[in-house]
Amino acid sequence: MLRALSALIACCVILPAWSDEGMWTFQQPPLAAIKAKYGVELTPEWLDRVRTATVRLSNCTASIVSPDGLILTNHHCAEGCLAEHSSKTESLLERGFAAADRAHELRCGTQVADVLMQMEEVTAKVGAATRGLDDKAANEARKKKLTELEQACEDASRAAGAPLKCESVDLYEGGQYYLYKYKRYDDVRLVFAPEEDIAAFGGDPDNFQFPRWDLDFSLLRAYEDGKPAHTPNRLRINFSGPDAGQLVFVSGHPGTTDRQLTIAQLETQRDIDLPEVLLRAAELRGRYIQFGKSGPEAERIVQEPLNSLENGIKVRRKLLDALHDDQQLARKRREEGQLRARVAADAKLAKSIGDPWQRIEAAQRIDRAISLPYQFLESGAGFNSRLFRYARELVRAAAERPKANAERLREYTDAALPRLEQQLSAPVPVYPELEALTLSFGLERMREWLGPDDLVVRRLLSEESPDQLAARLIANTKLADPAVRMRLWHADSQTLIAAHDPMLELALRVDPDARAVRRRYEDEVEAPVQAASEKIARARFAVLGTSVYPDANFTLRLNYGTVQGWDEDGVAVPPFTHLERLFERATGSEPFLVPERWLAVRSQLDPDIKFNLSTTNDIVGGNSGSPVIDAHGEIVGLAFDGNIHSIAGTYWFDPKDNRAVAVHPAIILEALSKVYGAKSILEELRAN
Repeated sequence: MLRALSALIACCVILPAWSDEGMWTFQQPPLAAIKAKYGVELTPEWLDRVRTATVRLSNCTASIVSPDGLILTNHHCAEGCLAEHSSKTESLLERGFAAADRAHELRCGTQVADVLMQMEEVTAKVGAATRGLDDKAANEARKKKLTELEQACEDASRAAGAPLKCESVDLYEGGQYYLYKYKRYDDVRLVFAPEEDIAAFGGDPDNFQFPRWDLDFSLLRAYEDGKPAHTPNRLRINFSGPDAGQLVFVSGHPGTTDRQLTIAQLETQRDIDLPEVLLRAAELRGRYIQFGKSGPEAERIVQEPLNSLENGIKVRRKLLDALHDDQQLARKRREEGQLRARVAADAKLAKSIGDPWQRIEAAQRIDRAISLPYQFLESGAGFNSRLFRYARELVRAAAERPKANAERLREYTDAALPRLEQQLSAPVPVYPELEALTLSFGLERMREWLGPDDLVVRRLLSEESPDQLAARLIANTKLADPAVRMRLWHADSQTLIAAHDPMLELALRVDPDARAVRRRYEDEVEAPVQAASEKIARARFAVLGTSVYPDANFTLRLNYGTVQGWDEDGVAVPPFTHLERLFERATGSEPFLVPERWLAVRSQLDPDIKFNLSTTNDIVGGNSGSPVIDAHGEIVGLAFDGNIHSIAGTYWFDPKDNRAVAVHPAIILEALSKVYGAKSILEELRAN
């Protein structure tokens, strides 16, 4: 019966229509499809070399390009490090950075570099821990089991003399669980970054557009025991780049896709999540811009957070547009309806999974009801401040550490604590005037959206205005000093209370309310959705097995495509841009300003050299910095963006218009050799 049902659903359910679509795991790449379409056979050796030369940064992807730990990624992936080493009077974002030698490479205090070494499936172990339990109990048991598996994995690797960072990975919405085992480098240093004016030429107006002229690359280096890491597995850069129509691969860590969500979940995003975030972000953007206009120092310190915010606004705006695409949403409805109908037609399967779609619909009603308190209290939108985030981490670590490891919040397990400690100890600049702006804004919006009679709002703002409260907290807290944070890191809750730090007092004061709404979310939304999603995954597996790819979740994936342009309203968009057009588009003012260093050597540069390129690869945020690789395993591009159509790739992939955008390696060579005179870097890159 089940075999017959599988065949029937396979005929009727609309399958992925585009053979180049997909963010495939390295344990299940579509080797046969690639060989059938392109005649290219990827060997296990090719896959292993690419996997162990691809790097996950804390916010992006990168690749190892020398045996001495040199890492290639995007400029915008290094913005945090550049800002960390900037000040009100000097901005490395503005002037760029080139280390004179290895002794002068700059430590990126909050950055890590992870290389995926092993993958172990643990689906059966997780299933055994949750079998027979109701949704709430299963959710708790699942988290405990994952914590136990992660800790046992790390303990075993440490005992073997090769410590690994072990993380549980949920694939196919709970259909599979893996342990991913990483080699972690927590000493990452900045080697080179160009000026932002050339790295992000065109700024926000050009963001998610093509043609482009962005030198969006930087170089980092992984260190181990105070020395450059030994990295024998690396990728060679082919500075000639790819040809039009050539098959290329992207190895990277796409952040999040929602292609397997139910219609009810997509509607929650469309009606609640995205509009709420966009409204707040748009107003904060205006405040950032006005703040930046108050003087050159303000402009420097707001530059990095404004860039990030503007990017997020554009992404979410286009995501909202995508969810209002009636044709695409109707297609998703048909696919879901067909699968539900076929499940209902089989008594045995229907009995085993029930109606998980209905359970998700019920959970979404609760999700909508608690969305605002969850966002403002637990997610911290009401306390938009780096100093508050430090305070919350200290408060929660003090409360969670005395508990048994498996009983803690997942972000405070023994496996997670070293990363938190690294972030707390990093000497990241804190600007009081910017903190006051963001914290007072968060408090104002919380009062507006939760209402002045909300218990938390009344408790905090019955005697002080948002501006007054924010100013008092920031003026009197000591948490901007990393030495103070480290003295409090191992403190218990009573010691934190006795410190009489106003930001700690705020975190302590609101933590019970935040935990309460988190608990309700976990029990009434997360738990039933997780249980129902696993059952939907079971139905999908009955039809397709693993012949389809799982949604992205910032784990390593491989995808394939070709170097192609597209037609935009009947106008052909070529797949390459060239250097000369950069100077033609320059206006002399930001964001279309070419740095003086480039203007000074313009006559020495090849005007026909390729600058950026577009491909059909299926990528999303998180793939920034991913190597674009040819069939020989050589880097022929550096992914840094997508066109405006690619944003909808969170929900579905359209090969007609969806394009990835990459830096062409030829312009990297031209820049390093003729503009920046980076002889030692070029020697290291060419020594591969």
